Amino acid sequence: MFDVVIGLAIALSSVLWVEVVRDVYHALAHVWQPLYRLHVWHHRVFRRDLSVVSDTIYRQAHWYNDVPEALVMLAFSIVPWAIVSTGNWSTQWAAWTGSIYTGSFLLGAIARGWGIPYADELTDVTHRPGELTNLPSRWFVNRSYHWRHHFDNQEAYFSGTLTLVDKLMGTALSLKNKRIGVTGASGTLGRALLTQLHKAGAKVTAFTSSSDQISLELAGSKLPVNTITWTIGKESDILAELEKLDILIINHGVNVHGARTPEAIALSYEVNTFSVHRLLELFLSTIKSDRDLVRKEVWVNTSEAEVNPAFSPLYELSKRASGDLVTLRRLDAPCVIRKLILGPFKSKLNPVGIMSADWVAKQIVNLARRDVRNIIVTINPLTFILFPWKEFCVATYYRFFTKANS
Repeated sequence: MFDVVIGLAIALSSVLWVEVVRDVYHALAHVWQPLYRLHVWHHRVFRRDLSVVSDTIYRQAHWYNDVPEALVMLAFSIVPWAIVSTGNWSTQWAAWTGSIYTGSFLLGAIARGWGIPYADELTDVTHRPGELTNLPSRWFVNRSYHWRHHFDNQEAYFSGTLTLVDKLMGTALSLKNKRIGVTGASGTLGRALLTQLHKAGAKVTAFTSSSDQISLELAGSKLPVNTITWTIGKESDILAELEKLDILIINHGVNVHGARTPEAIALSYEVNTFSVHRLLELFLSTIKSDRDLVRKEVWVNTSEAEVNPAFSPLYELSKRASGDLVTLRRLDAPCVIRKLILGPFKSKLNPVGIMSADWVAKQIVNLARRDVRNIIVTINPLTFILFPWKEFCVATYYRFFTKANS
């Protein structure tokens, strides 16, 4: 039994190894000119609906790109065997699994290069033409995920089967040239997010209840940002601006601290729960095509208060309600929805916060680029345990006891 387990582990490791080799090769092909001259054929093939420009170019692309890539994978597939062979193990045969796995890619590429009927349909599933119907996958590359490599940013989304290498490299989500709006932009975290997103190459828009123009402090100079003034309760007034965005970050909030008056209750829920929900639904209504489904996202700052005390009961109650509504909406949302689960950072809402807003914003951007859907930034280790468990249980409960509209 032990030998079987060891053999399976070696086999899986050898497959994972050749997948890493393929994705690194792909990434190098975009930065090293000799490889790029071969790889560029792959990018000449497809229209935006993934239909092929020319069958001739399609076949040539496999000889110039896919076959060399598979040969490199095959050459490196002997590394696991070389490592295992140094030990006196009876499971050395398992180390050849990666080579066999790679052989299937090589044969598929040759078949496509020869134009064998149905070879493309059977072996090139991420390039099948037609409407995109699924959200970009988190762990396995699907058509929507790979479409973004061709038509969103060719300097990202390098992974071929597993998204692991993109997650490690921070290329699982490209923010370059994305139109990103941030609510609560005049607050400490809002400004920090705008700054970090701008540095990541995004085109940012500030949404604020203040009438002041938002500017970013960059290298000792001020950079004015497109600023939109809006009012809680009148979210529909900014629908036209939301339609222009690729990503909306819902970040505004209020903290009444120890207050428990009827007015404090109403204000907390109106700002932290109902306004967030209205903005979320408005943005989701702007998703009208399969390309919107692939490119658009919402990030919602629900706070660590979803699972931990914030020593401000109304803040906790309203944020938990907002977080649960986001969890419910995620079940059939037409785009990716990320949660920002943030610990205490220093701001006007929390002057005794421990973390700096700039550091928090930097971690948010770094984790988003690794396609983390629940972005936890905190110094409290319990949150990393409690939140995933809570999110799984609540989502499962909602899935069983609610249903999508017919």
